[in-house]
Amino acid sequence: MPALGSLAVQSPSQTSQLVHVSPATCHNLSLFKELLKEYRKLDDTITMRVNRTTAQFRDRDRLGASGKGNIQEQACAHLWRELVDNWKRRGEIIDYCVKVVDEAQVEGSDRPGDGTHQRASSLGVSEEAKYRQVRNELAIEKIVRQRSLDAFVSRCRYFEPPVADHDTRRWWDEAQRRC
Repeated sequence: MPALGSLAVQSPSQTSQLVHVSPATCHNLSLFKELLKEYRKLDDTITMRVNRTTAQFRDRDRLGASGKGNIQEQACAHLWRELVDNWKRRGEIIDYCVKVVDEAQVEGSDRPGDGTHQRASSLGVSEEAKYRQVRNELAIEKIVRQRSLDAFVSRCRYFEPPVADHDTRRWWDEAQRRC
């Protein structure tokens, strides 16, 4: 089991909380969906985050602690890295849970019946529903990312990640191909 966790399970002003994801997390749909809801807070508040991040960088500039480039560029670059890091961690959890429920479904179909056909049938239906719901998060993730990207681009029109930042650049290029 990989050590998956979240630095994003937080409101913007709270300290980070590490959450370990296990197969039990994946099989408990309520817990799994709540975890993803927490992860998606950054995406859900993207416009507010751009505003706050820009204000933070403006304050740093006033104190003489600004970095290279203009304030908007710095804020957008910072927020882009946060988004990409969050997308990666969330993607790892979704992929892990898809694998867990896939394996459980394969194992369940390989088990011989115990003579109680109705119980096995209803168990199969609930496992199938869980399988579909967890796999559905892959499609939801694409929608959430695209919505966040659209909001980000609308506020950071001239932003483009540096070519030297290969990781975030790969995400940017992939996102631009989808547009």
